Amino acid sequence: MRVLILGGSGFVGRAVADEAVRRGDDVTVFNRGTKALPYGVRALTGDRLGDLGVLRTGTWDTVVDTWSARGDAVRRTAELLSGRAGHYAYVSSRSVYAGTGHGKAEQAPLVGPDDDGYAGDKLRGELGAAVFDGPVLLARAGLILGPYEDVGRLPWWLNRLARGGPTLAPGPRDLGLQYIDARDLAVFLLDTAARRVAGAFDLVSRPGHTTMGELLDIGNEVTGGRALLRWVDPAVIEAAGIEPWTQLPIYLPPGDLHTFLHQGDVSKAYGEGLVCRPVRETVEDTWAWLRGLPEGAPQRADRPRVGLDPQIEQKVLAGDFGA
Repeated sequence: MRVLILGGSGFVGRAVADEAVRRGDDVTVFNRGTKALPYGVRALTGDRLGDLGVLRTGTWDTVVDTWSARGDAVRRTAELLSGRAGHYAYVSSRSVYAGTGHGKAEQAPLVGPDDDGYAGDKLRGELGAAVFDGPVLLARAGLILGPYEDVGRLPWWLNRLARGGPTLAPGPRDLGLQYIDARDLAVFLLDTAARRVAGAFDLVSRPGHTTMGELLDIGNEVTGGRALLRWVDPAVIEAAGIEPWTQLPIYLPPGDLHTFLHQGDVSKAYGEGLVCRPVRETVEDTWAWLRGLPEGAPQRADRPRVGLDPQIEQKVLAGDFGA
C-alpha cells in the first residue's frame, strides 16, 4: 500500500511506520521534522496547525492519523486528503466514552463535543476525521505499551525494578490488566486499512491478558531480578495519598475505573482480526529498547511525568500508613 502517516516519528506513529516498511509498503510521514525518522520512509515537513502545503498533492491508499490535540487539525487533513486517499484511520482513545459504568463497548455514550481536556480533544478528532469522503476507522485504543513509549508508564516500572531493593507492588497481585502493544495496534491499523474497514473499534487485549503480578514479575526478571516485590493493599495505597495511574503507572485499584479500563468488551476488534502478543514480549522488547537510550526514555511534552517519589515508597513499605 501507499501509506501516509500523519506523525510517524513518535510512539504509535513510529510503530505503524516500522510495520508498514517491514511489509514493503510505500511509506510517507508528515511531521515537523524535529525527531529522527524511521528507516525506509519518505518525509514531508509541515505543521498540523500551520502549513499543510506539501499535502496538497499526492495520493495514498490509507492515511493513519495519530493527532491527540485540537480536533480542527484532524478536520483540516481529512478535508484536504478527501478524494486522494482510499481510507482514513484516526487513532482515538477509549477516553471518549462518558463515565465508566457501561458495558456496551463501542455503542456506549460519548463525552460532549465541548468537553475540556484529552477526552474532548479525542472526540473532536473523531468528528474531524468523519468529514473524510471515504471509509473512516476510529481506533479507540486503551492503555498502549511497548518500545518507543513516550508517556513513561512501562519505562518507569522497568527502571524502578532495575534499581532493585524493596519495591512497592500495588495489589492485589492477581489484578487483571488490559492493554495493547503499539506494534499490535499498528498491525490492526494496516490490516484493516487494506480491507477499507470503517467504524469504531475498542483496541486493547482481552480482559486478563496479564496481571499486575505477572507484569512486575517478568519486569523484575528481565531487568536483573534485583527488586524485592512487596505487595501492598489498595487501602494502604489510598491512605498514603498515592495516585493510581500517575504515581503508580498502569495500576488502578479494583473499582469502577478499573472495570472500565481493564475489563472492556473487545469482541468487535478480535472479530476483525486483532491479535495481541504475550506480555513477556512487550516487556522484554521495551527493556531492550530502553537499554539502548543513553539519555533515557523520551517524554511527551503534553503529558506529566509519571512515577512514585522514592521517599513516599519507603514510608509505605516502612508501615507508616498501615502496611
